[in-house]
Amino acid sequence: MAVVIDGRNLTVDDVTKVARDGEKVELSEEAQARVIKSRDYVDKKLKEGAIIYGITTGFGKFSDTLISKEEACELQRNLIVSHACAMGNPLSREVVRAAMLLRCNALARGNSGISSETLNTLIKMINNGVHPVIPEKGSLGASGDLAPLAHMVLPMIGEGEAEYRGSVIPGPEAMRKAGIPVIELAAKEGLALINGTPIMTAIGLCTLRGAMNLAKLADIAAAMTAEALRGITKAYDEKVHDVRNQRGQQEAAKNLRTILEGSQNAGKVNPHKLQDPYSLRCVPQVHGASRDAIRYVSEIVYRELNAVTDNPLIFPDEDEVISGGNFHGQPLALAFDFLKIALSEYADISERRIERLVNPDLSEGLAAFLTKHGGVCSGFMITQYSAASMVSENKIFAHPASVDSIPSSGNHEDHVSMGTTAARTAAMILDNAQKVLGIELFAASQAIWLRGEQGLAKATQAAYDYIRKSVDPVDRDIVMHYELVKFDEMIKSGGIVKVVEEVTGELY
Repeated sequence: MAVVIDGRNLTVDDVTKVARDGEKVELSEEAQARVIKSRDYVDKKLKEGAIIYGITTGFGKFSDTLISKEEACELQRNLIVSHACAMGNPLSREVVRAAMLLRCNALARGNSGISSETLNTLIKMINNGVHPVIPEKGSLGASGDLAPLAHMVLPMIGEGEAEYRGSVIPGPEAMRKAGIPVIELAAKEGLALINGTPIMTAIGLCTLRGAMNLAKLADIAAAMTAEALRGITKAYDEKVHDVRNQRGQQEAAKNLRTILEGSQNAGKVNPHKLQDPYSLRCVPQVHGASRDAIRYVSEIVYRELNAVTDNPLIFPDEDEVISGGNFHGQPLALAFDFLKIALSEYADISERRIERLVNPDLSEGLAAFLTKHGGVCSGFMITQYSAASMVSENKIFAHPASVDSIPSSGNHEDHVSMGTTAARTAAMILDNAQKVLGIELFAASQAIWLRGEQGLAKATQAAYDYIRKSVDPVDRDIVMHYELVKFDEMIKSGGIVKVVEEVTGELY
């Protein structure tokens, strides 16, 4: 079954199927009709000699420069090749496919004036695995993702590079091998293809999916640490969190109660201490706040999946062409900046739990740095250093990109969102947070082994057993990097969450 797009009903699952799983894409009949109608309207206006931004004028500061009918096609091609000046490492295949799908879906609304031939060329590229090489840096987030999207268009016009069947080759060669004719862009089409927010949305959506898994994984990691440190579960009592009335906090507390149910290590009371430190006692409050932030970001991103974000917009039924600012990425920029803070906090509190596991003054009787041979062996001492370095790095990445506008295009475009930078740095923070939580799980598993592997809850036992299939306890010092990589891979695969949910049912 193909994912059918109409500009109105695209879902996160649809994007995942196309971007990650390679699902095919089809344009609905209704959308096809709207696209044709919109294009016919543009052609009509061209014949009438109407003055329309980006169609019969230049772009940005050149909006007051009139373009003749004869120069219209050259204008569109020049737009693409001149704007294709992004830099940096290529975006992942998943992000590129997601961005291509999002652009197709926006064009399918019929407000962009693109031809069905051009739109269907982009759809054929998705379906036949022609993935343009798109460098990650260069977007200001208004007028949309101009530079990276120009790289998306290059193979369509016989330029640039594309990844095809695992190899990066010249764009025209990839199109030829896939049996897709290159095209000549007509008036308005180049602008319709590159003026919008699909790059930042695609990056943010992929990061958001990881964030949702991380929210569950963080609760599992905290529960494992609570097992190792003889945590007091009374702090997670439902009554405590109901009187606070914060949804995310209630969900995190519920997860902790569920995961730790039946534990003989973490209990409602501990005769040796009255209460836990904040990094254990306040897990629901901290994790829960990040959950609520992720929920907010999700709502913003979900709206953008079916948004028309180019300029100008075509309204054939009203006989109007309106120059607006839907390309401006501010809604996403603010959301992704918020996401950065939320993800940073998962790593921040996790690193504090790691410290309690390895520090003999804080670890409830565990061997110093989780090694039986302290002195000759350093054990887990430097894993905490590694976690701390990434937590510190996150503080830099978490600086809000959205407050850092730089005017462009001769000060004509005098406020920009930096939304793509926000999305990219959110992805960097997610990667760091995943690695820090991996270190916590590594340390907690070692601590459980040192305790004797007894008395675990069914859910934490499932997580521990899953971990032990890949990583052995550390008796003598080893190269820790290789084990940390295994944890990073386990987290990103979603395997730990899956085995826990097989015991508990779906977590919040």
